[in-house]
Amino acid sequence: MQNTPSLIEKVFRAPKAELHVHIEGTLEPELIFKLAQRNRIPLAWSTVDELREAYQFTSLQSFLDIYYAGTSVLQTEDDFYEMTSSYLDNACQNGVIHAEIFFDPQSHTSRGIGFDVFIPGMVRALESAREKGISTQLIMCFLRHLPESDALKTFADSREWFIRYPEWLTGVGLDSSENGNPPEKFARVFARAKAAGLRRVAHAGEEGPVEYIWQALQLLESERIDHGVRSFDDPDLVAHLSDTQMPLTVCPLSNVKLRVFDSMGEHNLRELLQAGVNVTINSDDPAYFGGHVNENYQSIISALQLTENECYTLLQNSLKSAFVNAQTRDKMLMQLNAYWHADA
Repeated sequence: MQNTPSLIEKVFRAPKAELHVHIEGTLEPELIFKLAQRNRIPLAWSTVDELREAYQFTSLQSFLDIYYAGTSVLQTEDDFYEMTSSYLDNACQNGVIHAEIFFDPQSHTSRGIGFDVFIPGMVRALESAREKGISTQLIMCFLRHLPESDALKTFADSREWFIRYPEWLTGVGLDSSENGNPPEKFARVFARAKAAGLRRVAHAGEEGPVEYIWQALQLLESERIDHGVRSFDDPDLVAHLSDTQMPLTVCPLSNVKLRVFDSMGEHNLRELLQAGVNVTINSDDPAYFGGHVNENYQSIISALQLTENECYTLLQNSLKSAFVNAQTRDKMLMQLNAYWHADA
């Protein structure tokens, strides 16, 4: 059997990309309490352990309620720098050589925290991480439970920052509560993002119906589907995803934690792979869902008894699906191949 602790260890050390991680979802309870104390922000929990015990979610919304409470401690540029640096330090330890990081500006601007606070803080951390050999990009997500008018205003307010930091700010995304908030609701703002030359991704097919995936592809012209595990509800969609090699940024621990699947053993990742779908592994909100990207690999490898070839395919998919130029992609793939086949 190929699924052994040595295979998991090999995957742990392998060069990989992470394409679906919410920076606000990397806030560990310890850092939440540290920043709350520093900024004199009251919390609903008395201790770190009490907060961690609250991470028993029954749905996406039950998670988001705590998630947005956690973001309230982020007040200064240094707070955003510290949060982003903490994630990137962990990513390096997980073998991540390229990270595309989501952030939610509306969860900060609604509290009076402006782009001039969170963008410089995050960018400082990205610049520091480059010295450690990890390349990074930021993807600005719109909160789908808010009206599109709010997203349009957010996009207008962000334009000067996309122009100022084109190396770091490269795309837009769509996240937050999926049910009742179809992608078609945001067609206009995504059209403006495309006209501005930005990359586009969207959460779809996690809790929402398979139709949301079609909408993200056809109406938003999304270049990746975040989650997308409901694809199997429509064989025509699975065939389309396979034919086009449209990437799915799957987050196994999140899927189980939010009851998309009752257990990791019931996850459909292997079926997606066997259907030829371009699946990648990511952590989503690692502070809340039980682990960073390597823990997600470990959990799915163990539960599904993935083979060495399947693991290599997942790692390769992550690098192939990154929003980088061909030269950078080839360099990253060469790095993976040199590592993976070193003992061959």
